[in-house]
Amino acid sequence: MAETVGDQVLRRLREWDVEQVFGYPGDGINGIVAAFGEAGNRPRFVQSRHEEMSAFAAVGYAKFSGNVGVCLATSGPGAIHLLNGLYDAKLDHVPVVAIVGQTARTAMGGSYQQEVDLQALLADVASAYLVEVNTAEQLPNALDRALRTAWGQRTVTAVIMPNDLQEQTYSPPQHEFKHVPSAPPSTPRSVVLPPEDEIARAAEVLNSGERVAILVGQGARNAAHEVSQVAELTGAGVAKALLGKDVLSDELPYVTGSIGLLGTRPTYELMRDCDTLLIVGSNMPYSQFLPEFGQARAVQIDVDAGVLGMRYPTEVNLAGEAKATLRALLPQLRRKNAASWRSGIESSVSEWWDTMRQQAMLSAEPVNPQRVVHELSVRLPEDAIITADSGSSTNWFARNLRIRGRMRASLSGTLATMGAGVPYAIGAKFAHPDRPVVALVGDGAMQMNGLAELLTIARYRELWDDQRLVVCVFHNDDLNQVTWELRAMGGAPKFEESQTLPDMSYAAFAAALGFDTVSVDDPEQLGPAWERVLGGRGPALLDVRCDPEVPPIPPHATLEQMTSTAEALAKGDPNTWHVLMQGAKTKLQEFLPGR
Repeated sequence: MAETVGDQVLRRLREWDVEQVFGYPGDGINGIVAAFGEAGNRPRFVQSRHEEMSAFAAVGYAKFSGNVGVCLATSGPGAIHLLNGLYDAKLDHVPVVAIVGQTARTAMGGSYQQEVDLQALLADVASAYLVEVNTAEQLPNALDRALRTAWGQRTVTAVIMPNDLQEQTYSPPQHEFKHVPSAPPSTPRSVVLPPEDEIARAAEVLNSGERVAILVGQGARNAAHEVSQVAELTGAGVAKALLGKDVLSDELPYVTGSIGLLGTRPTYELMRDCDTLLIVGSNMPYSQFLPEFGQARAVQIDVDAGVLGMRYPTEVNLAGEAKATLRALLPQLRRKNAASWRSGIESSVSEWWDTMRQQAMLSAEPVNPQRVVHELSVRLPEDAIITADSGSSTNWFARNLRIRGRMRASLSGTLATMGAGVPYAIGAKFAHPDRPVVALVGDGAMQMNGLAELLTIARYRELWDDQRLVVCVFHNDDLNQVTWELRAMGGAPKFEESQTLPDMSYAAFAAALGFDTVSVDDPEQLGPAWERVLGGRGPALLDVRCDPEVPPIPPHATLEQMTSTAEALAKGDPNTWHVLMQGAKTKLQEFLPGR
């Protein structure tokens, strides 16, 4: 039987070592779906419950594997559904290729069913490379360029394929005019280094400083050892952008934790008091959490020259890959006597972790959400992968979770979209089927799409050597992050019609799918509950009744934020007294270390 274009798509993906494609079927991709059957499901077709979840799973797979994630959707509505996940990939610089169907070429331009202008639809999100394949001879070059560009630029690319083309007999490009060949699949690798004189200028800035701070993002992930060496030589403290949370272990005494609204007091103080700043692989957008302009001399290292100097007036900008650039920089750094600066950082970090423990142990009605992550953190296996969703639970992920060992952790950092936590976890399991995965998800995100993806977990669990995928639901019947934003930023009380969620038992839903489940409404149950689900042998769900009025107060809350919250409560917030009590108890712990 002659090979079709759909067959060739899968053959090419196999040659690129793509092991799974996250997707959902539809008649716009029937030719490719049929090819999966002919190919013995190689690569594996991983069916989500919704195309958006396919894109999210591809993002999670790419984040935790380091490889390109591939997602597949039909024409029109399927392609539209992919967009949120694809934008998540683009904004977090994750390599993802989308393959989407299109109406038959004979019907294009005829307002045919499910015909959408996919070139216009995908033009922004796949701006690095977007192509519609209209002849078989185009295919190898188009697909190869999509994969190479996604990998090389850490971005999203897309290939559009009319459904009638997929079923045609494949014919390769020829050695003739108006044909474009393609080289065999291979991943281009290069190490970009700045000029020697620029590295020398950066060393001069860092050597001249007395109080050095380092901020790392996900671009420093392969350079953890080098960052640590720089910190040891300069006496620096190291803060982490949210996407760089797993770059360095939180057991290192000079690692101050997250930066920004979800950040820590040691990081706030580090940026407030430093006179020199080194930014490595981070484009964290909130410049107000960096040193005051003019306060610090600054150096930035990033492989993407376009982001250099974007967030802070950096004196030296090094366009280079983090690991190689730091290795070139290290021999030019002098060991400085910064004992006082470093000891102050380490003392602040130690006190902060004591504060986090004390805050987590505060009573709440019924369970303090900070304690959920605190109790998890001390029990996590050192090879665990943690995903988080967007919401108030993100605060506790950012502040209370201590990274150590080989742990990996991520979330939708730049788009900050709800609904990524569970499909990220699914992608993580396909990337590392031998490692335990934990998803920290609010009940809003669970109702949005997490519940449906529990079906996906149940379906594919047998493929994973280690079947432990634990979903922890912060169950407070409130769209809690928005409630607090209304209070703290808008001075508005909670509007229950928009904020209150319908109550349900997440544990009962998961139990019906064969998950091990634990419902918790007493903080003393948390430790044993985590031990049970982490010590199990399969998927599990932890349904924790959390207090929605435990405030995600940043350690650097502004007068404006506090005034807005007070105004909101004065306007008749439905839980005014409880909000005040929880806020006072939580904030007080920062001023009572060790008590």
